Amino acid sequence: MDFKPNIDIKEIKTNLTRFMMSYKFALNEMNTKIDILMQEFQYMHEYNPIEHVKSRLKTPENILKKLQRKGFELSLPSIKENIRDIAGVRITCSFLSDIYRVSEMLQSQKDITVIECKDYIKNPKPNGYKSLHLIIQIPIFMSDRVENVYVEVQIRTIAMDFWASLEHKIYYKYDKEVPSNLIDELKEAADSVSQLDDKMERIHRKVSQYKEKTEHDDGLLELIPQNFLTQYLNLSE
Repeated sequence: MDFKPNIDIKEIKTNLTRFMMSYKFALNEMNTKIDILMQEFQYMHEYNPIEHVKSRLKTPENILKKLQRKGFELSLPSIKENIRDIAGVRITCSFLSDIYRVSEMLQSQKDITVIECKDYIKNPKPNGYKSLHLIIQIPIFMSDRVENVYVEVQIRTIAMDFWASLEHKIYYKYDKEVPSNLIDELKEAADSVSQLDDKMERIHRKVSQYKEKTEHDDGLLELIPQNFLTQYLNLSE
């Protein structure tokens, strides 16, 4: 008599598909939220703090590898609770102040629950890595239920993103066994990136102050009665 395991392959496949779909929908929801913020900010302030946005889903293979590496139970509930970066969004901003502005705008939305915030800008990693990380939960409305899905959001400047991309490529090329001299050079580069971001932030602040002053002066000018302005100009001739 052949032994047949009591496993419904179709049911497993359906559950896994729906499980991954919820994260895909969460990314769609986050991208929509971010796009609305970008457009609103552009209309209201004639300025967009977000340069570009990237999103990604972890592959099932990478999810299982992380689950095994962390020593968690091999089940969908275990994955959902312990692997919180299956859905990831990376927001790249121009300036340091934009990072915190975007973070505040996202956290203020009523259907977003902030689970964890790690500020690697104020407290960089030992290798020099900087970024603001948020683990959030958003509700996804399925046909028969509501799923609260974890999404990891990383917010960083263009300079930080360039450094992180370079560091990742180097570690991948050396299979994480990077020579110590390269590690030192990467740390020096991270320090240079930090100095650049600080300098660009100072310039950005000066430009913003100048713009505010110009708009204020223009506003005062509009309040002056036209006939008074004409008389003043005539007297000045």
